Amino acid sequence: MALFAAFQTSLLLALLSLRAYQSEVLAEPLPLTPESLNVSIDSAHQYLNLQWSVHSLAYYQELKMLFQIQISRMKTSNVIWVGNYSTVVKRDPVLHWSWKSELPLECATHFVRMRSRVDDAKIPEPRFWSNWSSWKEADAQKSLGRDPLFLFPKDKLVEEGSNVTICYISRNQQDNISCYLEGQQIHGEQLDSNVSAFKLNKVSFIRKTGTNIFCKVDQKDVIKGIVLFVSKVLEEPKDFSCETQDFKTLMCTWDPGTDTSLPKRSSQSYTLFESFSGKKILCEHKNSCNWQVDSDSQEMYNFTLMAENALGNRSVSVLFSLTHRVHPKTPYNLFLKNVSGTKATVTWKVHPIGNYSTLLCQLDLLGEGNVIQQHNVSIKENGEYLLSELEPDTEYMARVRCADANHFWKWSGSISQKFVTAEAAPSEALDVWRNVKSVSGHPTVTLFWKPLSKLHANGKILSYNVIVENLDRPSRLEVHSVPATANGTELTLDQYSYQIHVTALNSAGPSPASVIVVSGDPGNEEAEEERINGTEDGFSVSWKPQSRKAIGYVVEWCDHPQDLPCDLQWKNLSSNTTSTVISSGAFRPGVRYNFRIYEISTERMANLLEKKAGYLKELAPSDNPQVVVSNLTSHSFTLSWKDYSTDSQPGFIQGYYVYLRSKAEKECHPGFKKATLSDKSACCQHRIDNPEQKTFVMENLQPESVYEFLVTPYTSAGSGPVDTFTKVTTPDEYSHILIRIILPMIICVLLIMITCYLKSQWMKEKCYPDIPDPYKSNVLSLIKSKENPHLTIMNVSDCVPDAIEVIHKPEGSKIQFLGASKSLTETEFTKPAYLYLLPAEKNYSGPGPCICFENLTYNEAAADSGSCGHFPVTPQAPPSQPGPLTSPENLLKALEKNYMNSLGEIAAGEASVNYVSQLASQMSGDKDGLPTNPPEPVHCSEYKMQMAIPLGLASPPPAENSGLSSTTPLDQSEHYR
Repeated sequence: MALFAAFQTSLLLALLSLRAYQSEVLAEPLPLTPESLNVSIDSAHQYLNLQWSVHSLAYYQELKMLFQIQISRMKTSNVIWVGNYSTVVKRDPVLHWSWKSELPLECATHFVRMRSRVDDAKIPEPRFWSNWSSWKEADAQKSLGRDPLFLFPKDKLVEEGSNVTICYISRNQQDNISCYLEGQQIHGEQLDSNVSAFKLNKVSFIRKTGTNIFCKVDQKDVIKGIVLFVSKVLEEPKDFSCETQDFKTLMCTWDPGTDTSLPKRSSQSYTLFESFSGKKILCEHKNSCNWQVDSDSQEMYNFTLMAENALGNRSVSVLFSLTHRVHPKTPYNLFLKNVSGTKATVTWKVHPIGNYSTLLCQLDLLGEGNVIQQHNVSIKENGEYLLSELEPDTEYMARVRCADANHFWKWSGSISQKFVTAEAAPSEALDVWRNVKSVSGHPTVTLFWKPLSKLHANGKILSYNVIVENLDRPSRLEVHSVPATANGTELTLDQYSYQIHVTALNSAGPSPASVIVVSGDPGNEEAEEERINGTEDGFSVSWKPQSRKAIGYVVEWCDHPQDLPCDLQWKNLSSNTTSTVISSGAFRPGVRYNFRIYEISTERMANLLEKKAGYLKELAPSDNPQVVVSNLTSHSFTLSWKDYSTDSQPGFIQGYYVYLRSKAEKECHPGFKKATLSDKSACCQHRIDNPEQKTFVMENLQPESVYEFLVTPYTSAGSGPVDTFTKVTTPDEYSHILIRIILPMIICVLLIMITCYLKSQWMKEKCYPDIPDPYKSNVLSLIKSKENPHLTIMNVSDCVPDAIEVIHKPEGSKIQFLGASKSLTETEFTKPAYLYLLPAEKNYSGPGPCICFENLTYNEAAADSGSCGHFPVTPQAPPSQPGPLTSPENLLKALEKNYMNSLGEIAAGEASVNYVSQLASQMSGDKDGLPTNPPEPVHCSEYKMQMAIPLGLASPPPAENSGLSSTTPLDQSEHYR
């Protein structure tokens, strides 16, 4: 016992001595200055890698220490960074630390030093910093060559939005260097005489092949360039989730976001880590990864998805139970069977999930793209469902999808199938209306019907049947088939009552019949028209019932009343309805719409009840009436215009404005008021409130004044255009008196002129008759020629002139004959002188009968002679007389010469020439010679002598003492008419 106590005391004293020693030692500063500091350069990543060690930890295996690091650039006094690095130092350790430089390390020399301090709770306060280590230099320029220009960093990869510093090193301080970023010059900061740095803030992504930067030495062919690779920002994966379809494989999916991969650069990668099992796999795809499930070994899963690239990483996690993430596969083998007009059976199959899993399937019935029925069915493998309440001849689509019935997670994919139900007879009667008109005394009925909707047609309409039944005279029915494309037909009926049935037919049968009755007596089709106003919703139409036996009402109108034929519309209403709103997308402002309300009796006959007319919105008239001015006096005139076409007006005409203006009058007449037109001109205005008044009398006007007027209609929306005025000038006060005098005179002159024109032939015969035509004389028919006894009309070739008789007037005018030197007076002549035209025939035997022509119009003196004859002449021609004229040319020349010589002596009208002609008998003698014995006058048929040649054309007398007449022989072939 004593021995144990002594041992315990000795141990305690030893421990106390050791503790006192340790306290004494730790109270002194420990020599923990960093040693063996080494600095290296990582040019590829622009890192300064530091390596050092700490010795003399003395009595401790490890201590937590804090190291303070200083980094200088260019020179040791230029400290650019100071930081602390904390770590646990073990006995005889080698420590490592790296520092990333923004400025490329090749562009400047860097210096590094550090000191340390114990930062461990085992060492009591105070704690002291150690001494600084010596500066360590890191100079990357020593490894550069002797090129005149260098540009750093080389092929640097940065993230979009980062700040980047570049620099160049020039060996010649005298060189002028320019740098460019994508063709745009950039300016930087000169670090020393050979180095300049450029800081690029928030660089942007330009292209996957990188951003081009280059520098060149001016005046020299030296260019250096680098490529700065800018990567898109690595995004955190979105919508990360995992699910199973068969409890064997978990499929994890996510949205990777923007792709950060660049050519020749490592792209982003994805790693899936499960924390409960500690397993980790590298995903093959960028948006999905498959994880194999251990059978019945694990229920809960905690996945972490990490996205990494060369610049950083992003991660996202998800925790779930396997049975809550069941996503079934898409159903298959969807079929429809037993399809009728209203029913169909749908069948399908699903993929099983485990032994105890039940699926909930959703069956949708779609029509025209919309879900019209939806049903839920719980199944394990096979599904079946009966669809009902379908429409005939309608296309549907059946669609099925499934999900886990125990823990709903997601619907599976959908499978669908289209089908068409069978046709059925139309389920509704046609909406039928009629329009009755009388054509040539027979009622013509135009039937209209609206096509059945697809819901009620129950199939494709093939045709329409119209059955006409005569109610007054029962007979066999008339059946008319109308094509399916038509919406109406026209029937011509007699003056009887008819019942008309209209049905629509498809392949399954006819629709219920629509019945309408047309009476032989059209009844009263006239009713007083009432005005109604339209609104944005349409027209509100109401009426008063006239009979308690009405089974309904029909409102009729035209959507386009200005078109022919108009688009007839109607609306059927029940018997207990007395008002409705008529709306249509075709209604337009400024168009008059007429509505007719018909009452349908129990006999299905339509009787006109009321008429309505209105505008959706009234507009101002767009044109003015054509005004006619009448009863114009010096103080008034009357304006009148025709009625407007009611249906063509843009509103109800409420009256008219009459505008009047005159430069001579400044004040308005009674009943007018001052008005200002749109062109700022003033005029006088009179308002006519009665739309039926179509005349207006302008009174109290000034004579001989110019007035301008205009008539415009107005509606509730405004008046017609005030544009063109018509001018009217009032006459003088006495102008009507002058008209009463001048007008009868003009009428008398016109009557005289008309009378003269109608009696022109009579006046001509009385005042200046026509010269007789010898060829048309009846006398010739009395003469019968021996050679041609049948001759009745005298021809020119049958008349042989014997002589020209020259008749002198009784006045004492001088007549100068051809070749004569002595003038004779009319007092020396007692008988007319003749110029004989002798025949040129040699066997001329003597004078023959002749015919004398005389025109009293030319010579009044010649009218006294009752007969004509031949007078003797001297057989010997005088010296002055030319020889025998053997040719017509000689005679014409002689006549022309004598005529020209005698113009100066004989005035016009002093003498006349008569032709004396004989017929049948000829003179004997030589053809070219003159007769020896002048012929004796013979009796000729009396006829007025025809004067044709003036006196100057006759031959001169034989001598001064010769007879009163002279003859000139003519060739037988020369005839004068």
